[in-house]
Amino acid sequence: MSELTPKERVMRLLRKEPVDTMPFFSGMGMVVMPGIEKAGIKFASVHTDAERMAWSAIWSARLMGFDCVVVPYDMTMESEAMGNTISLYEDSEDILYPTIPEKIWSTMEEVTIPDNIQELGRLAMMPKVIEIIKKEAPELAIGCWQLGPFTQAGQILELDLILKGIFKQRAKVDALLDNLTDMIIKIGHMLQASGCDYITLREPGVAADLLSPRTFKDVIQPRLTRILEAWQSPKLLHICGSTDPLIEMMNQCGADGLTVDIKCNIAEARQKLGNDVLLMGNIDTYAMTCDPETPVETTVAHIKEIIDNGVDAVMPGCDLWPAIMEANMKAVADTTHEYGKKASPAVGRL
Repeated sequence: MSELTPKERVMRLLRKEPVDTMPFFSGMGMVVMPGIEKAGIKFASVHTDAERMAWSAIWSARLMGFDCVVVPYDMTMESEAMGNTISLYEDSEDILYPTIPEKIWSTMEEVTIPDNIQELGRLAMMPKVIEIIKKEAPELAIGCWQLGPFTQAGQILELDLILKGIFKQRAKVDALLDNLTDMIIKIGHMLQASGCDYITLREPGVAADLLSPRTFKDVIQPRLTRILEAWQSPKLLHICGSTDPLIEMMNQCGADGLTVDIKCNIAEARQKLGNDVLLMGNIDTYAMTCDPETPVETTVAHIKEIIDNGVDAVMPGCDLWPAIMEANMKAVADTTHEYGKKASPAVGRL
C-alpha cells in the first residue's frame, strides 16, 4: 500500500485503523513563526482575517511536517462574541496573543450568552477559514477546538469567583456552567458542520493540581460528558496539568481519544487505561521545541521515550509557542514519523 497522506493517517488513527506510521498532530494551536513569515504577515494579524489564519496554519504544517492544521489560535473568541472587548496588539511586532483587559461582568448571574453567538465576532469567520484550508490543503487534517465550560468561565469572569463559588454559591456555578456547556455544544456543531475533521474539548483549568478529583467528578465530568455526547466523532478530550488521578474519569467522558501534557505519567496512564484507548501526548513544548539550549539529539530522545511509554500519537502537551527552534521542531515530526512505524498499543500498522 502506498504511503498515506497526513489527513488519511490522522483520520485512520482516530478510528483506530492501521496506519503506515504514527502521525504528529494536535488538538491545540500549531501555528509557528516560520509559517507566519512564509505567509508574509505579522503574528498579530493572523487572528482577525480568514485568509491570513488559513495560510499561516497551512504553511506552519507544510514547513514543519505536521500532519494537521489546528484553528483558531486564541482563547478569547467566545468572550469577545459575548460582548467583551479584546486587545489584539496589532501594532506590536512581538508574539502577543489576544487578551481581555477588562471583563464586562462581575457576577455569575449577569452573564448572558447570545442565541446566535456562533455568528458573532470572529467566530463568524471560522467556516471561511475551514473552507480555505480544505480547498488549498486537502492533504492536511483540520482540527478545531473549544474550551471546556470551567476554563471558559475564566475567560468571562474572574476565575477566583468560580473557584470560591463551587463551595459557597454552587447553584449559581451550576447554572453558569450549564449555560456555557450549551454554548460550547452549539459552537462545536458549527465547526463540525463547516467541515473540520476532528474537534478537541480542552479543559486546562481542571487538572488535579488545581481542583480535587472529587470536584472533577461532581462538577466537571458530567458537563464534559454532555458536550462530548452531543458532538460527532472524531472528538478528543485534553486536560493540561496533573491528570494521573483523573485519567480514568477522563476516559468515561465519551471522547474518542485522550490527550495529556508533560505532567502525565504516560506509562502509568496506559496501564490504567489498557491498550484499547487512544492516548496521545505529551511533548514538553517549551524545552523541546523552543529552548535554544536544547540540542536536537535531546529532542529526538524525548520523542522516542514518549513513543516507548505507550502513546498512540505524539502530541504537544499544550499549544505550540510560535517562536520555535526550526531544527528541533522538524526533529519532532521527523522522529515521530520514523520511530513511529511500529504498532502502538491501540493502533496497528499497515
